[in-house]
Amino acid sequence: MTPSLITANALLEGDVIYLTAQGSWARTMADAEVFTDEAVAEERLFSVNPSEAVGAYLMPVSLTDGAPAPLHFREAFRATGPSNRFHGKQSEAF
Repeated sequence: MTPSLITANALLEGDVIYLTAQGSWARTMADAEVFTDEAVAEERLFSVNPSEAVGAYLMPVSLTDGAPAPLHFREAFRATGPSNRFHGKQSEAF
């Protein structure tokens, strides 16, 4: 299995979120749990609470110095936040 993490959108705010090893949601990819076992990843995916997050799915990543990085442009774009103006994650330094 390609290393993957679970991503979704926060139900109330709409922000892109990532599932952590503790079962909570983080707004930064670096805090996400990375899965290398497909069975474990799918079990965690199916346990996502729909009252917290919508549209959850497995997102393939590469690991650079242990930190996850998106493999697809869409995921890199989602990680930077809203695209309609310079605010949110886009206004923060990387």
